Amino acid sequence: MVITATELRKNMGKYLALAATRDIYITRNGKSIAKLTSANVDKFALLDSLVGIIPDAETTLDSITELRNASRPT
Repeated sequence: MVITATELRKNMGKYLALAATRDIYITRNGKSIAKLTSANVDKFALLDSLVGIIPDAETTLDSITELRNASRPT
C-alpha cells in the first residue's frame, strides 16, 4: 500500500493498525521516503529465510563457525 505523508498524518491510527498485516510505503512529492511495517512480520520473514541454512543435524557449532570464517573476505 502506498500513501502520502499527509494522509499518514491525518489517519495515523488507521495506518498503524493496517501495518500489523501489510507494509505501507509513505511518499512525499511522489518519492518514497519511508516504510511502515510490523515488527512481527519481519521476524517471521527472518525465520523463513533461515529454513534449510544448516545442512544436516550432525552439524556442530564449530563447523558452522569455520565455514563462516572461511567465506569472509580477508
